[in-house]
Amino acid sequence: MEDFTENFLGYIINAVDILIVTYIIYKLILLLRGTRALQLFKGIIVIVVVMLASTVLQLRTLQWLMDKAFTYGVFAILVIFQPELRRALEQIGRGRLFSRSSAPEEKAVADAVEAIGKSVFYMAKRRIGALIVIERETGLSDYIETGINLTARSSTELLINIFIPNTPLHDGAVIMRKEMVMAAGCYLPLSENPTISKELGTRHRAAIGLSEVSDALAVVVSEETGQVSVALNGEITRDYDQEKLTELLHEKLTQQGRAATPIWQRKVKNDG
Repeated sequence: MEDFTENFLGYIINAVDILIVTYIIYKLILLLRGTRALQLFKGIIVIVVVMLASTVLQLRTLQWLMDKAFTYGVFAILVIFQPELRRALEQIGRGRLFSRSSAPEEKAVADAVEAIGKSVFYMAKRRIGALIVIERETGLSDYIETGINLTARSSTELLINIFIPNTPLHDGAVIMRKEMVMAAGCYLPLSENPTISKELGTRHRAAIGLSEVSDALAVVVSEETGQVSVALNGEITRDYDQEKLTELLHEKLTQQGRAATPIWQRKVKNDG
């Protein structure tokens, strides 16, 4: 009976240990999501898996190689990813890493969708060029850091003022996270897709470029035509009206909209 109790407690402790480690890894993935460091994290997992496999299969040469790669790789990580590591430690210090994730405030996100719709078509009528990116599952922290930090609650007036020509922030993209305008004047990667229409300028190429490397949704207002376009999943759909754009934003950004979309349609690329 004593052995059974001891073994049972051992199982409980091991289970708690595994759950804690799993939770820490999960929170680290959330923290690193959308940054270069996530690719590094995946690389480390591959090396660890290969090390374990080489140990189990008694592949001595491969095991020696993986041991060296892991040992020297730690020093390389500290040097190359110093900015990401510093940011992670800062967030641990603020308690964010272990804070409970909360569902987006539907009302706030719905208000942000309304602000985007109104501001975009206000600018479209006056042919004011604009590029608004909305972060979804893939983190955009690397791109946010290229712009001017705002971290302000979104509003129609704020979005319009940012893109007024000849003002300090009108060049580049605005990046939003949920209902917050995180930064303005951000640099985005340009798409190198040769099939993109020659009519499309730098804003459109930047919107497509970002949508190729993330699941972000980018809304573009053309200053030449006033046409409103949306880039998503590496494709751009042009000539949105306000009703159609608002409907798309609700579908992609709010939980209510996602819930209303049949599961078999959620992975289908937007056809506008």
